[in-house]
Amino acid sequence: MENTQQFSAATPASDGTDSLPVASGFRGMLHGFGATGVSTLVHMVILLSLALITFEDPVKVISQILVVPTPTVEDPPVEIELEPEVEIVQPENVALFTAAPAMGMTSNTPAAVSKPALDQTLVAKANTSKISIDAPTVAMPNSMSLIAAVPDGEVKGEARDIVDSYQQAIDRISQELIWMIDKGPVLAIWCFDQSGSMKDDQKEIRDRIDNVYEQLGLDDRVGSGSDALLTAVTSYGERFIDHTQHKPTSDRNKVRQAIDAVPVDQSGKEMMCAAVGTAITTYRDLARRGRQMALILVTDESGDSGNNDVYMEKAIEVAKAAKCKIFVLGREAVFGYPYAYIRWNHPQTKRTHWLQVDRGPETAFPEQLQTNGFRRRYDAFSSGFGPYEQSRMARETNGVFFMLPSVETNLVGTQKERYELDALRPYRPDLRARVEAFSDRKQFPLRTLIWQVIQDLNPHQKGAQQAVELRVEFSTKPAEFVQQVRQEQAKAKMHLQYMAKAEKTLLEGKKLREQEADPRWQANYDIILAQLIAYQARVYEYGVALEEFLKNPKTAPRMKGGKVFVHWDIYTNSKVRTEDAKPYIDRAKVLFNEVVSTHPGSPWAARAKWELARGFGVDLRADYHTPIVDVKNPSPVPKL
Repeated sequence: MENTQQFSAATPASDGTDSLPVASGFRGMLHGFGATGVSTLVHMVILLSLALITFEDPVKVISQILVVPTPTVEDPPVEIELEPEVEIVQPENVALFTAAPAMGMTSNTPAAVSKPALDQTLVAKANTSKISIDAPTVAMPNSMSLIAAVPDGEVKGEARDIVDSYQQAIDRISQELIWMIDKGPVLAIWCFDQSGSMKDDQKEIRDRIDNVYEQLGLDDRVGSGSDALLTAVTSYGERFIDHTQHKPTSDRNKVRQAIDAVPVDQSGKEMMCAAVGTAITTYRDLARRGRQMALILVTDESGDSGNNDVYMEKAIEVAKAAKCKIFVLGREAVFGYPYAYIRWNHPQTKRTHWLQVDRGPETAFPEQLQTNGFRRRYDAFSSGFGPYEQSRMARETNGVFFMLPSVETNLVGTQKERYELDALRPYRPDLRARVEAFSDRKQFPLRTLIWQVIQDLNPHQKGAQQAVELRVEFSTKPAEFVQQVRQEQAKAKMHLQYMAKAEKTLLEGKKLREQEADPRWQANYDIILAQLIAYQARVYEYGVALEEFLKNPKTAPRMKGGKVFVHWDIYTNSKVRTEDAKPYIDRAKVLFNEVVSTHPGSPWAARAKWELARGFGVDLRADYHTPIVDVKNPSPVPKL
């Protein structure tokens, strides 16, 4: 006989009371809430919202949003382990960019932020005028003369250039170096992320170093033994390391050995912007002696947010002072979200872990909701652009951000989209300095409004989890299950009130949307309004589904295919339980379809299609995991 777990229709709770009867169920609780209850709750919501809205120093305002990619249509049966709090780590082991090439110096002095130069949001490449040539030109200047004629400091770099492989990216970088060598000797500084996930990338680059010297003809151009191109190798994690020890070389074997020496940092910290500034500072004395500089940053993450806030603008200032171009070999940012998650199975315990990596957002501040309606996002939705800090550093130094394809098969909730450049052109992110983008927000009421809604419904804000994050995994033990359901139904009511208030706020700002000239912010408004309406329908269905489960419990075998029954999972589907939710669903469908037609080929359109595909109904299903193996002193879970 199969071992099953079943709930009776009237299971007593741990306090001795009966489970929710139909008349006092979730719908009855909502319908009988009354004017006094609504007034009280609204005032509670307003007070809590005001408590949640905090604006720190704009230079340090990057929220530590524990973002996890949410599974597509149905949540994958994976147990998620999250740290209760993640604090911004202030840089302690990175040298503030001094004139000396010292390493390992510590400093807590924030970088001074000078008034940024006036810049457009994203300057498109200038279209060259059409030139008519009647006959072959005899006295055409050579490439060196043409490049020398370009004024310094007047050309912005490429904020995004999609490549299909490291081979293609290195070919492009080699061409950039050739153009620089036409003007004089060059120093190329490689700056590698010490994350364990980057070892394969480092090996591939190591094996292709010869391409830079041979396949593109640099040896032939400069002659045997020439030092026209010198190479330095650095790396960073929690600390910065200069592997070539301030002795750049043209010896390819030494370069390969230096790359092999890049360690795996176990701290999980990536002090990226500090490392970029330190690497340039370490070698800029060569630039003072007439050698041009180019730094090639290789990473699959966007870096520690606290470190980026403090050091990004300083790194850009140092690079500009040294006339150092920054090229980035990086990954696509998550759409409007700071994090992605990598699925990792512990080889000893067999437990599945979701490891957090910094990979976004594509803008100075997140411009999308940080919730999927039930909880914090768990998706790795494509943004079409690189992480903000990397894109800005490349653009401001006349470099290029090369967006490499993501080859991770274990990326949780991945939604890979390939967008056309022309379709994305109107939606390019604002790559001005973070402090400038923050201070300008007050001049654009719609942007201020959207940011307020995002913050009010942000499950990563301290203290907000109680109000805007719902349980999606329920106990297999009947008494615990009933207690959890009662708690979550009460939270669901508050969550509905939160979202209804946010929806009303956006609807009152409809005229601001009509006055907003930037298509990106128009799209932000459109998708967030549609999501708020859709999420209200799903949360209502969530409460009703839990109530009906109490009345008619499901059963599930304890074991299935060698896996053990661990909990009941919430998931979405197309089966709607109530008529009350249908008006919201109909409105949401209309708005999502308008997003698709108004912003075709964009991440907003792709996100709208994804929301429609999720369905608006809610149900519970049994979730099975591989049995956990009890191991003494298991190896620690890696930090990426």
